[in-house]
Amino acid sequence: MKVCLLYEDRERINEESYYDSASIIQDLGLKAIFLIAAKDLVFENGEVKKVEKEDTYLVDTMRKVMMSPLYTEEEIHFRQQIIADCLEHEELIRELYRIASNTVQKWGEFGRGPREKLQQSNPVTRLTSDIRVLHLFCDSLSEIRTLLEETQGLTSKGMTAFKKDLCEAFTKEREEYVRRILSDISFYTDGSDREDAGKSQVVKPRIVLECGLEDGLKFSSLKLEEVSSQSTKFYKPGSTMDKIQEFKNSRIPDSFSTVKDMRINEQAQLLEYGIVSYLTETLKGLVDEFQTFFGQLKFQTAFYLAAVKLKAQIERFGMHWCFPEVCSRRDLEFDDLRELVMGIEQRITVVGNSCRLKDKDLLIVTGANQGGKSTFLRSIGIAQVMMQCGLMVAAESFKSGIFPRIFVHFTRREDSAMNSGRLDEELKRMDGIVEQIGDGSLLLLNESFATTTEKEGSVIAYDIIRAMKEAGVKILTVTHLLSFARRVHEETKDKPDAGVDFLSAERKEDGRRTFHMIPHEPELTSFGLDLYTEIVEKSIGNEDS
Repeated sequence: MKVCLLYEDRERINEESYYDSASIIQDLGLKAIFLIAAKDLVFENGEVKKVEKEDTYLVDTMRKVMMSPLYTEEEIHFRQQIIADCLEHEELIRELYRIASNTVQKWGEFGRGPREKLQQSNPVTRLTSDIRVLHLFCDSLSEIRTLLEETQGLTSKGMTAFKKDLCEAFTKEREEYVRRILSDISFYTDGSDREDAGKSQVVKPRIVLECGLEDGLKFSSLKLEEVSSQSTKFYKPGSTMDKIQEFKNSRIPDSFSTVKDMRINEQAQLLEYGIVSYLTETLKGLVDEFQTFFGQLKFQTAFYLAAVKLKAQIERFGMHWCFPEVCSRRDLEFDDLRELVMGIEQRITVVGNSCRLKDKDLLIVTGANQGGKSTFLRSIGIAQVMMQCGLMVAAESFKSGIFPRIFVHFTRREDSAMNSGRLDEELKRMDGIVEQIGDGSLLLLNESFATTTEKEGSVIAYDIIRAMKEAGVKILTVTHLLSFARRVHEETKDKPDAGVDFLSAERKEDGRRTFHMIPHEPELTSFGLDLYTEIVEKSIGNEDS
């Protein structure tokens, strides 16, 4: 039995994750999304009253799934449909995750783990553990089946297939068969000659054997006729009533006492063990079939539960959301795209941007300092990663191609751990990217090579970006290297099919930044004096006050 909620035809996530996932997480700030998607919101009168502590398992799951991209439009649509089902039936996904989590936890308590640990325990302990696991599986599967049968209106291919397969794999008839055998052998785990607080009954075995007798009164043709568990009144060992019951049993014809004859007692225990082992073995198919089921169910439902929580968080911060659409790799279109991480971390209303790029391989974003360029670039990167794992994005609409290989190259602050200059560090990171990048890749550059002179940085940026573009890489770059930007503009302005476009951070005549990116050719200034004037005016104002 397979879960198949992340992929239609397999269980495991892609082994290949993004190159340098750590840099993607760091530069795009994705850790904030992992954390926020793992927290529940508690509402009161329509307002958020409390934010629960994050579920660390959901955090780890989001990191793994988001860093393992999907490769086709069909795979993305498959997950989007399931998320839509989960949003419509939120209680279903919460219950599936709860049941799977509890089952995995209890299974661990019953001895699930390294084989060496099980081998160290004695056979009776292992058999007892096997019986308890069978009870656990049976109870959990029954609960899941009932939950799925009671949930109407599922429309996604993944959820409907999961429901159909589970109900066929664990029918009511199969459950009855399993429970009947478990009931018959319940004496092995539920019954023992021990005092149990609050219990007046004890479960004892009833084993009926049929056999023939050969010469010398030797048994032959031994056959098991019946195994069952009988509940009888419990008497404390050694008590008067226990002795009376033992005496009474000993006077019954064809009976004998296992208490008075230890040899008989040992043989009886061996017989019980052998019979219970045999019957348990007939149910091992249930364990074998669902051996990995609950672990995968927990992992896969964790992703969808996180998606449900993420949607609630996006709405909490006043942002739109949508399911992205897949288009050509040379196109990029979106409306009111917000930088989700900034909204989450700073609790502010983030300015949205809209964009229409058609048949473009290179986008160069220039313009005023502190105009929102880097925020704009991150918003695209975040949305691209979220799209490629099937999640919704913080926008009214979003269309992009699929890039299984995403690379980021953001400028880094210098720190004491650096063994060389910042330019050397940037070039080293770029060298690693060049080794891995190729046709169909997406490269996000944020103020790369700004750690050297404008002239030298422009030459480096021009050579690297031209080579990347010729190799079939799509490049989105934010830059203050205006010589580089002007050079590319001059070379392509009269070539409509050059595949290059330019945006600029909007700046009003009074120097005010709107944080919108608008189509504009590169200018020869980043308007740094605006910031200088603003800082000086504030400083003078503070001194006057």
